Amino acid sequence: MSNNVKQNASITSKQLRITEIFYSLQGESNTVGIPTVFIRLTGCPLRCQYCDTAYAFTGGESMAIAAILEKVKSYKASYVTVTGGEPLAQAQCHGLLSRLCDEGYQVSLETSGAIDISHVDGRVTKVVDIKTPDSGEESRNLWRNLDFIQEHDQIKFIICSRADYEWSCGILEKHKLATRCQVLFSPSYEQLPATTLAEWILEDQIPVRFQMQLHKVLWGNEPGR
Repeated sequence: MSNNVKQNASITSKQLRITEIFYSLQGESNTVGIPTVFIRLTGCPLRCQYCDTAYAFTGGESMAIAAILEKVKSYKASYVTVTGGEPLAQAQCHGLLSRLCDEGYQVSLETSGAIDISHVDGRVTKVVDIKTPDSGEESRNLWRNLDFIQEHDQIKFIICSRADYEWSCGILEKHKLATRCQVLFSPSYEQLPATTLAEWILEDQIPVRFQMQLHKVLWGNEPGR
């Protein structure tokens, strides 16, 4: 058995704690609307006040990467999103991401930005949150992560208020984020009217992409959507 085969066999036997694996339309990012398999890992060290996946903080099922790959394959999709919780809170997430890429999937990672992203496989599209003051977790932003953002990655701000918006515009300018990758501004669901945020963006002519959560428009807060 070659070293590569042995290494892949070792990786696929590793275990992760999984809350759910489901098939839906991508609700955010630049692939919005595309049928996607979502792998939701269990656990998160943050407690954002607007979190809609608190059910993923605990519990879940221990699954080998090989079993996860089989489940993903059953949906016959080209796109896979690894999310949470905070997926990078589990060290084996890196192995899962690489194996998904090896299998030919277009892979994205949704991460809070509070955990080091420097070792994420370069083939993965990283969608990195920057936590605003109203999230309650601003202090958890790991600013050195910005050094590892690639052009195909995305940075996301969830905006809860006018104060959040102005803070986010300041970060956008301070770090020249729009020159690094695509920047997403999203209204916090049921906290800030989408039209209000859209009008602020247009009025100030800032170089960001406005986005709403498509899955919320279609299915509300239904889990697994």
